[in-house]
Amino acid sequence: MPDFLLSRGAMLLAAAGCVLAMPAMAKSSPGFDGPLTVHLRSDSITLRMAKAPQLYLAGTIDAAAVEQVRQLLQSGKVPPGTDIYLDSSAGDAAAGMALGKLFRAARFSTHLGTWRTGSWRTAGPPARPATCLDACAYAWLGGLYRWSPSGTDRIGLHENLLPNRDAAAPGAPSPADLRDYITAMDVRPEQVDQVSGLVVNGIAWWNTEKLLPAQVANNGRLPLAASYQKTPGDAPTLVLSQTVRGHESQVTLQCAPGEVTLGARYTVGSERAPNLAARAMYAYFEIGGQAWQPRLGKRPQADGDALVLERRMPFAQLENILHAGSLAAWIEITGSPVRLGFWLAPSSAEKLTQPFFADCQALQPGYVPPKAPAEQAKPSFWKRITGKLRHQ
Repeated sequence: MPDFLLSRGAMLLAAAGCVLAMPAMAKSSPGFDGPLTVHLRSDSITLRMAKAPQLYLAGTIDAAAVEQVRQLLQSGKVPPGTDIYLDSSAGDAAAGMALGKLFRAARFSTHLGTWRTGSWRTAGPPARPATCLDACAYAWLGGLYRWSPSGTDRIGLHENLLPNRDAAAPGAPSPADLRDYITAMDVRPEQVDQVSGLVVNGIAWWNTEKLLPAQVANNGRLPLAASYQKTPGDAPTLVLSQTVRGHESQVTLQCAPGEVTLGARYTVGSERAPNLAARAMYAYFEIGGQAWQPRLGKRPQADGDALVLERRMPFAQLENILHAGSLAAWIEITGSPVRLGFWLAPSSAEKLTQPFFADCQALQPGYVPPKAPAEQAKPSFWKRITGKLRHQ
C-alpha cells in the first residue's frame, strides 16, 4: 500500500518495502487543527513523477508534534530532500521554528497541501484548500526550497506574531527571536513585511503573488552565486552558478581583448549526457528573452554528468549580459518538442559582477582609464582678499 498514516506513537514496519502501518487513532481525521497526523507517500510512481517522497503534516504544531517528526527522521523512513506538505492553523510559534530547523537540516522542500486518498493511478476526491497559520508559517520558512501556495491555499501570521512588532505576544517568542530565526532561514524580516497583506480579523494573510518576487518563496531555486577572483596574468573569469532542486547549473564568462567567451554547464546526469549530446540539434544562449544566434555554433558536448556549450560574443554585449534579468542556455533535441536547459538572473548579483566588468573593460583596445578627480585649486591671494572685502 503506497499511502500511509503515522501516529504520535511507534511506527511499525510492514513486511514489504518499509511500509509504515496505520495506527488506531487514525480512524477519523482530526482536521488541520487537531493532533498532528502524518501521511507518507513514497511508492515507485511518486518517486518517478515527483522525484522525492511526499510527507503530509496536518494538525496542531506543538512540542509533541516536533518530537514526532524528529523520531520519524531518525527512523530513516523520510530521506533528505523530501517534499513536505503543511496544513495547520493551530500551534505555537516556538514549535514552528523548531520544526522549521528540522526541515532545513534535512534539506526538505516545503509546500502547502492537504492529504487526499488515492495515488497517481487513482486520484480520489479533490483535496480541500490548505491553511498554514502562525506556527505553520514559521515551519514553512524552514524549507530549503519553499514553494508558493497555489489555488486557494493560504498562509499568514496573526498580527501579534509578525516579526516587526516591538513586544512579544503572551507565551510567544520575542520579536527578536522571530527575526533571528527568519534570518537564519535565509529570508530577511523586511521581506516578510513586504508580503504581509492587510490585517483581517487579526490575521495578516500573505500575498502569495508577492512571495516569489520578494524571495520569501524560491520555488526550488537557491540564490544565484557569483565567484570572481582576479589572478595576475590570467584572463578575468566570472562564474555564475545556481542550484535548482539539487542540480547545479553554471555559466562562465571569460574576458579577452575584444570579446567574451560565454560557457554553460547543464547537469543532466552521467547516463543521459552522452545520449542527449548525440541527439542535440542546436544549442544557444538567450539574453533577456532574445535568442543569440540560435542556429550557429557547435553542438553541446557531454562532460561527465553535464552538457556543455560555448560561444564567443563581442565585449559590447557584456554589459547587457550582466544586467539581464534572464540569461538562459537552451538545447534542442532531435525528436523532442521540449527544449532542455536552464536560466539564471545575472542582474540579481550585480554588486558581485561589477569588479569583473571593470577588469574586463580595462583589457579592451583603446581603453582610457577615467581621470582621478582633480583637486580643487586653492584661490589666489588676491581672490581671497577681494572675497573677504565683498562679504564685509
